[in-house]
Amino acid sequence: MMVAMAGQGEVASVTERVPEVPGEPTNDDLANSVLDLVGDPTIDEVRLPNRPESARCARELARTVLESHWSLPGALTDDAVLLVSELVGNAVRHTGAHVFGLQMMRRRGWIRVEVRDPSRGLPCLLPVDGLDTSGRGLFLVDTLSDRWGVDLLPRGKTTWFEMRANV
Repeated sequence: MMVAMAGQGEVASVTERVPEVPGEPTNDDLANSVLDLVGDPTIDEVRLPNRPESARCARELARTVLESHWSLPGALTDDAVLLVSELVGNAVRHTGAHVFGLQMMRRRGWIRVEVRDPSRGLPCLLPVDGLDTSGRGLFLVDTLSDRWGVDLLPRGKTTWFEMRANV
């Protein structure tokens, strides 16, 4: 069962829905339909509108790729989906962009997730206090990923993280 994350509310995950009647689509069918509807971030950058509900869509895309296509372990998948949500949340809250892009790559022993936006404003890793209720996004990225960074582009930036995936 998935733990609810910011912006997710009570909406059930596309990838955890279980068919209730014979002939209803399976989890794999539903997961692949997310890629068919929105795009596959492993093939090309998926552009999403700068709205809070795009975080949910980005999480679903990431979970589908990590579980269904790359067959990564649950803990690694959960951590990566959380970090996707944090990077997307930062893009939505802080860039003023109309759209942002999500791309995912896998190479031997590593996964890489990139969120591109048209702002050249750099994200800032701030100290986090135990009672803080916001501002933990980059702290989580710094803690859970093996590497992360920002690449400045002529028109914007790409914020990325990498995690070891030795499976």
